[in-house]
Formats: sequence, structure tokens, C-alpha cells
Amino acid sequence: MADDNPKPTLSDQLRLAQAQFQGINPKEPGQWPIVPKVAAWAGVAVSVIVLGWFALISSATDELTAAQAEEPKLKSEYRDKLTQAVNLEALKKQKAEVEVYVAQLEKQLPGKAEMDALLSDINQAGLGRGLQFELFRPGQVVVKDYYAELPIAVKVSGHYNDIGAFAGDIANLSRIVTLHDLAIMPPAKDASGNLQMEATARTYRYLDPSEVAEAKRAASEKRKAAGGKAK
Repeated sequence: MADDNPKPTLSDQLRLAQAQFQGINPKEPGQWPIVPKVAAWAGVAVSVIVLGWFALISSATDELTAAQAEEPKLKSEYRDKLTQAVNLEALKKQKAEVEVYVAQLEKQLPGKAEMDALLSDINQAGLGRGLQFELFRPGQVVVKDYYAELPIAVKVSGHYNDIGAFAGDIANLSRIVTLHDLAIMPPAKDASGNLQMEATARTYRYLDPSEVAEAKRAASEKRKAAGGKAK
């Protein structure tokens, strides 16, 4: 006995599905048959997945490019730090030596109360060599960040060897004193064989804590004023 209700073949099902796409209104997707709806949902889902995938790939590519660009810098920093780590003990020793040297230099800087004694030492160095002081005039103190500088205008007259010995005595003082703008010449209308030396002696002293604070405050105000003018 023949089957009165034969099962639809695959071709029949494809034709039925294709027929559901005919005559649908794009503006009314809610009225579409089930097959077009499922196909539309599947298309949207695939589009979202594809776009998300490309966005993820693009972000990962940017991160990879940034990391590759930073790699040489990180390698250089690593080499520098590795060198410092290898030489750490030598650097510690060098730091300790520098601190000792700085301490020694600080001991050569007189305090504010010791400046008068230092000026007297400079004057006695010249008199001890038989030189005649024609000028010994301290100038205006110049305050730096951590020390103060005092220029002294000096003019002496005497024999060449005595002037040279005086310069050597200045260099050998226990405190730091330097000679600048040194000029030696014969004095006018003097047949005694004496020479005349003009120079600026600069001596230095360390600042008291209050002076350090004042110097920092003045420097800060100067930077602020410069920044305000720049605006």
C-alpha cells in the first residue's frame, strides 16, 4: 500500500525556505517568516563577532607595537642597572671617598665668625714677606647656594721673590683663598727695583643654617618671578 503522505525531500525543504524570503518587507522584520528571522539574527551575530574579533586583534597589535618600541629602552635600562649592580661595592667605596674629600674641603671653609681672623692671616702673610700694602679692601659678600664668597682687592709692592713667596703663602693657608686677575708691573718713578702686584683675592665661607634657608627662599622666589614673567 502506497504512502499517502510522502516525507518532503531536502530539495522541497530548500524551496520552502527560499519561498519564505520572497515578498518580505525590509521595513517590517517583525512580520517576517521564521526562516528569514533566523537568518537575519544569525547574520547580525556573525557580524558582531567578526567586528569584535577585528577590534580585539587591532588592540592587541597596537599593544604589541608599543611593547616592541619600548623594548630597546628597557634593554638599555637593564644594562645600566646591571652595570651598577656589578660595580655596587666600587661605587659605595667611591661615594665614601667623595664624602671624606667633601668633609675635608668643608673644614677649609671658615665660618662667619672666623672671617676676621682669615683676613688678618692674609694681611700677615704679606707683611711677613716684607711687602707694603697699598690696598686691602674687602668687597661685597656674594651668597651662593651653600657658601658665601668674599672678594678682596689687594695691591702690594715689594721685590719679585717676595711677591712670589706671598702668593705661595696664600695658597698654603689652612683656609681656601684664591688669587684672580693678578697683574705685576713696575711702579711709576721707583728706582728701588720693587714691583707692584694687583689682584683680587677670593675667600669662601660656609653658610649658617639660617643663611642656607634664606638663600633657598630667595632662589625659590626668583624662579617663581621668572615663571610669572614667562606667562
